Amino acid sequence: MHIEEKTTEKALKIRQNYPDFRHRNPMWWKKHGKNWKTINGKSKMAKFSLKIIIRRGDYLTLQNFFVRYPKVAIAFSGGVDSAYLLYTARQYAGDVCAYYVKSEFQPRFELEDAVKLAESLCIELKIINLEILFVPCVKENPPDRCYHCKKAIFTAIIDRARADGFSVLLDGTNASDNINDRPGIRALQELSVFSPLRECGLTKSEIRRLSKEAGLFTWDKPAYACLATRISAGEIITPEKLAATEAAEDFLFSLGFRDFRVRSIDGNAKLQLVKAQWGLLEENREVILKKLKELYKTVVLDLEVRG
Repeated sequence: MHIEEKTTEKALKIRQNYPDFRHRNPMWWKKHGKNWKTINGKSKMAKFSLKIIIRRGDYLTLQNFFVRYPKVAIAFSGGVDSAYLLYTARQYAGDVCAYYVKSEFQPRFELEDAVKLAESLCIELKIINLEILFVPCVKENPPDRCYHCKKAIFTAIIDRARADGFSVLLDGTNASDNINDRPGIRALQELSVFSPLRECGLTKSEIRRLSKEAGLFTWDKPAYACLATRISAGEIITPEKLAATEAAEDFLFSLGFRDFRVRSIDGNAKLQLVKAQWGLLEENREVILKKLKELYKTVVLDLEVRG
């Protein structure tokens, strides 16, 4: 391919706005890196169409993504990633609506955070009620339960969003997420859900940094998987088990614990903590044991340090 020493205005703008995208977007570089050359110590981009990049799904920046898709629906969980995605959509998209699916798997504070952030950004938040335990293969909790759950949740959002006039749905999967270890990702792919944060190469740490710079209160929010993940695969999921998990984790949150899990194993609780909080556990051992024994048969500490 012939390389021109002059860059187009659009290509130069991309380079100036995203100087380190080579490292953030290795797949893009693998496909298009040959279109670059070094001239007098400076990288120059060959003349090519930005529209071609966008059609291929190589958006480079979130700004460019929303140029291509100015009207979007966003699956909003209230977490770090979807919060930053919603923030950037508010900045660059023309028409945005957020959708939160309320089910037995989401704790109350997630909905509270979702409502708070949407209000702060002046974005409409629509809440969809879904009885997730009635979805086939969810209550039984097979190894691929996450796939069936995600499929049901995102199908519900797609149906509602289409009724509202939206044909493009986004989610907050980022570049740090291991898609090979997440059955739910397969459901998103089957439903043609876009993941702009991942496609732009944004990692979890970058999203936290950018969220802090943007003033989002979610920037340091601990990662929080749904309540169903606390119940061992193969063990039937019931409303009672989910309620016990939420009550136990709410109690630990109130004591100052962060980034932890209360696993439910056949009616028993297993605490998983980061090492830095073992001292806090020792200080509150008796009250924790008393509270959790109201919810579980036994309470044990996982000696394998979390994280």
